[in-house]
Amino acid sequence: MNEQHNAFQQFLGQIKKTREFIHIEENIFVQLQEPKKIMEVSIPVKMDNGTIKVFKGFRAQFNGARGPFKGGIRFHPQVTHDEVKALAAWMTFKTAVVNIPLGGSKGGVIVDPKELSNRELEELSRGYIRAIHQIIGPNQDVPAPDVNTDPRIMGWMMDEYEKIAGQHAPGVITGKALSIGGSQARSYATAQGGAYVLDEAVKKMGLSKGCSVAVQGFGNAGAHMAKILYKMGYKIVAVSDSRGTAVNCTGMDPEEVEKHKEKTGSVANYAGAEKIIGAHCFEQDVDILIPAALENSITKDNVRIIKAKLIIELANGPVTAEADEILEKNGVLVVPDILANAGGVTVSYFEQAQNAQSYYWPEKEVLNKLEGVMRKSFDEIWDLKEKHHTDMRTAAYILSIGRVAQAMRDRGWV
Repeated sequence: MNEQHNAFQQFLGQIKKTREFIHIEENIFVQLQEPKKIMEVSIPVKMDNGTIKVFKGFRAQFNGARGPFKGGIRFHPQVTHDEVKALAAWMTFKTAVVNIPLGGSKGGVIVDPKELSNRELEELSRGYIRAIHQIIGPNQDVPAPDVNTDPRIMGWMMDEYEKIAGQHAPGVITGKALSIGGSQARSYATAQGGAYVLDEAVKKMGLSKGCSVAVQGFGNAGAHMAKILYKMGYKIVAVSDSRGTAVNCTGMDPEEVEKHKEKTGSVANYAGAEKIIGAHCFEQDVDILIPAALENSITKDNVRIIKAKLIIELANGPVTAEADEILEKNGVLVVPDILANAGGVTVSYFEQAQNAQSYYWPEKEVLNKLEGVMRKSFDEIWDLKEKHHTDMRTAAYILSIGRVAQAMRDRGWV
């Protein structure tokens, strides 16, 4: 059984656990165990050497009871059918957690984009949209950036869709550049939303603003999170990426670490770090750990090295079910991904709203709206956690599955 399949089984375990706390009819429950649709496509790309290479891609649409499907597109060599299905399921309940009128979907292409030229990458991006254009649209399914995709790629994809549609349709894609209908704050919205819920968790736990933080995965979301928290007064003592870890117990400036990574390709060997050989980000004696890389990062095999009191899941599915149980027994508060990283999809929803109105909000207004959504959602989940004497993840599913189930009832899907 591979990790991606485990991720979907983990999701199924969560919705099953939720039935202990809220009533979900069997006719609804069975519908929440499979996606509405999964499309698998082949994308031929003419490479720079003149040969044709065929890439495999996917688009999964899980549940649209609350609104149009919504979910990112990732370019990664380990993308699979089961991974995309699990991520689409999580997105369904992520949008419900923050109470925005969207469903959940996800897309991906099996590719290492670092091995492609810019022209090949553009051809692949446009080819993917040509392959799935019939099942996406501003009122049908709205993709966004994910792992290894960015505003430039979203711009190519939107442009290709508009060529096929024969009209402007900026709302078909979110996470675009500002010049073509993107939203202020979208580039760092996932991290900013995570920072708001982290701040709420710190208050509930009685931790200080100056407490220590480790960030595993110093990519787009992780780097932004480190910089935001540093400005808020938190002490960033460890950051890591796929090539190494930088640690300094007195704290580091993430801006300087980012400059080093831009020059060298990794946080490893950062001049402002201590000389520690082989230390993992998870091992550090910190108050807060932020997994911001890929799913299944924290497992039963490494969970016991974690010393943090609070975990903020900025990545999707970074903690396996077995590790989750151990963390709960050890008294570690885990703020789940479907809340912690929902800032990205929330501002994507704001972008859709702005596209529909052709009226764009200033950055301050976007951030004010995002803060209100994230802090309110945290409080709702915390109250459910206290009411049912359970963990934050289960409370988040109680809230979100309840909302999705109600939409299904009101549509007559019972």
